[in-house]
Amino acid sequence: MELLPISTPHCRVERDGHVLVVTMNRPEARNALSSDMLIGLASAWAYASAEPDVRVAILTGAEGTFCAGADLKAMGQPSTDPDVQARAARIPNFHWKGLLREDLPTKPVICAVEGYAVAGGTELLVGTDLRVVAESATLGLFEAKRALFPMGGSAVRLPRQIPYCHAMDLLLTGRAVTAAEALAMGLVNRVVPDGQALAVARELADDVAASGPLAVQAILRTYRDTLGLPEPEALKVSDDLGWPVIGSEDAKEGTRAFREKRPPHYQGH
Repeated sequence: MELLPISTPHCRVERDGHVLVVTMNRPEARNALSSDMLIGLASAWAYASAEPDVRVAILTGAEGTFCAGADLKAMGQPSTDPDVQARAARIPNFHWKGLLREDLPTKPVICAVEGYAVAGGTELLVGTDLRVVAESATLGLFEAKRALFPMGGSAVRLPRQIPYCHAMDLLLTGRAVTAAEALAMGLVNRVVPDGQALAVARELADDVAASGPLAVQAILRTYRDTLGLPEPEALKVSDDLGWPVIGSEDAKEGTRAFREKRPPHYQGH
């Protein structure tokens, strides 16, 4: 994989064909969030949106841990890297962008979770679109137990993603949740053997990347743009986004490939 120059000391951003792999890289602190890491994450999501050939991103953590939440001290300190400091000045609200709270990437994000994904780690998971979790992973939103608030957006997002009672269980008790419980709640897609989360996430990413990129992006945008709308208004948004996809060159290629019994070669137009 190609290491991209938008990487930071606490966030490794790599490109492999249509797939962007973003690794939170602060293992000595269980990949707890720092300003350096958030700037790298924000840069990665902006790159994913801007680069036409990127079709899907994977978010993971280094050395067997996803993310143990916010390191408030490290988040309040500027990076020691001059280039990262300059980028911080150019990226407004890089904390929220890095946490997938603002300016969500236009491409799907898959998280690959090993070990701890708690507090801010679970908030990041809730901001992703597909979720692969190792069987011994620990999830949880611990903020209320510590008299804090989940500022990454989970108080809004979680009850929209899983049944209300399960969301309130996680948010109000602040308890730890196993991978099996998270799967039963509908919070994650797949539970896999330890050490296999990234490999399975990559298989999933390759499946997404093999789909028509215009269709994938329009489906994501339809969901996001219709939240809270009455069905007739939502269907109008869906039609406005869907008809251009139906008329695209990729749609024609998909039909040809099916007829000719071969893999499609989508170009994103």
